[in-house]
Amino acid sequence: MEMDFYTAVDDLQPDDTTGAGMMGTMEFNSSCFYRYAAIDLDQLQQNLAGDVALARRAVEAFIRASIAAIPSGKQNCSAAQNPPAFVMCVVRDSGAPWSLANAFEVPVRPGEGGWTCSSIRALAEHWSALKRMYGDCGIRTVALCALSEAKLDGLADSLRPGVEDVIAAVREAIGGGE
Repeated sequence: MEMDFYTAVDDLQPDDTTGAGMMGTMEFNSSCFYRYAAIDLDQLQQNLAGDVALARRAVEAFIRASIAAIPSGKQNCSAAQNPPAFVMCVVRDSGAPWSLANAFEVPVRPGEGGWTCSSIRALAEHWSALKRMYGDCGIRTVALCALSEAKLDGLADSLRPGVEDVIAAVREAIGGGE
């Protein structure tokens, strides 16, 4: 977290008025954020009156929207319109979804490749640890893409060239090839 001291001057002040019209401090950072979502495809299909094709299109639209969504806070002062540096989708037949938030229980420190590579590495290591401990637990497919060449530990086989390839892998895994 950094602090920014700022002042603002009112250009329309009377000649006998001096000084800043406003001053203060603002906290800012350039964080790496972890976002997580889970979709129960069977429940989604039920909610859509059994329309399997619509449910599969909804999953694809949700993935696209969640990748494109950028937090909107403080955009006027920080211009943080960074798209995700890492996208990972897991399709499973059974078992509870796995949040990977605990990968960041110990704060990530910048190493080779900076904060982003270190964050991706921590996430990949945590995923591998979960798989070692619990097995595949009904995992049908894992597909991911990354901006950087971070060490992907047990995820290297799941690497795809880009977002469209990840979405295609999910589409195939859920049977939505139409």
